[in-house]
Amino acid sequence: MSARLCATALLASAKAVAGPVAMDDSRWNINAQTYAVSNIDGVQALYLDAGTAELGGVNLKNGIIEFDLMNDGSRGFCGIYFRVTGPGSGENFYLRPHQSGNPDANQYTPLFNGIGAWQLYFGSGYSAPLSYPRNQWIHLKLVLKDGQADIYVDSDQPVLHVANLKQAHEAGAMVLGTNFAPAYFANFSYQATDEVEIVGQAAPTAPAPPGIISEWRVSVPFAAGELVGDSIPAGIESAPWRALAVEDWGFANLSRVHPRSDQADTVIAEVTIRSDRDQTRLVQFGYSDRVKVYLNDQLLYVGNNQYQSRDYRYLGTIGLFDALPLTLKAGENRLRLAVSEAFGGWGVAAALADREGLQIEAKAKPP
Repeated sequence: MSARLCATALLASAKAVAGPVAMDDSRWNINAQTYAVSNIDGVQALYLDAGTAELGGVNLKNGIIEFDLMNDGSRGFCGIYFRVTGPGSGENFYLRPHQSGNPDANQYTPLFNGIGAWQLYFGSGYSAPLSYPRNQWIHLKLVLKDGQADIYVDSDQPVLHVANLKQAHEAGAMVLGTNFAPAYFANFSYQATDEVEIVGQAAPTAPAPPGIISEWRVSVPFAAGELVGDSIPAGIESAPWRALAVEDWGFANLSRVHPRSDQADTVIAEVTIRSDRDQTRLVQFGYSDRVKVYLNDQLLYVGNNQYQSRDYRYLGTIGLFDALPLTLKAGENRLRLAVSEAFGGWGVAAALADREGLQIEAKAKPP
């Protein structure tokens, strides 16, 4: 290669991995209800309402992303998707300006099959209590290194350290986004490089509750309306079932294995419980968003943990908040939770603290 061609290649490479990006750059692919580029006090800004702006032609795995953001404090969600590898697959960090000063003033969540999961990933390690000014620029910086992220918000030190990014650690697109309320974005820049330093410390994590079920068998999705009484929809038993391990303190993120639609918003998560005798044991469980619990094909419980299902402030986050006595027979017993998703995370968890005389199995069924 000639020196001139070599220099040209190096220049092209440099452009591909770093630089500021003007908000009127033609590489922004915008899909929004309303958008405009304007000058605000000498700053070129992108106004984005109910939509996204994807920076085309750039994929980033490790490196630094920086931008400024401004809104009026209205109830809404504004931030960035990063390492986006396909429709509905990536990582997301956003602000909740209307929760300024509260523990959930912001949120990190992965997206699997188009489902954000803030009802599953919440609290320490996923959000930080921050206060935001209204109608003033806020500077955000994300430092990404393999499975970790340091997130800075108007700060010299990370306000949030994500110790375990949940998606595959692959290069992906960067996408600005808003929902429910508009925001302005400005001064966007990025640097794709492995030479970054993570300085944040992992938040303390709670141990898994005693007896947590560590793996589930998960059916194919179907419509919640197909569950009538004790009857499971035809064809579910013979369709492929997949094994799904739990994460964090012990919940399984069902969107890891299946997308959701209005016609297919429910899956069955099940385990086989082998008991050495007839006995009764207590199972604690949690779910997002709705559930029907079956033991040996008999319906025991119907519950609704959906966002705002109990009052207007109710979040519907997952936890072992419910419990049932299970009347087990000697031999095999089948525990099934039919879990339906509406919004905010598709999850299931259960624990049998007293395992004496019990064996629990969740091997995937072949098609």
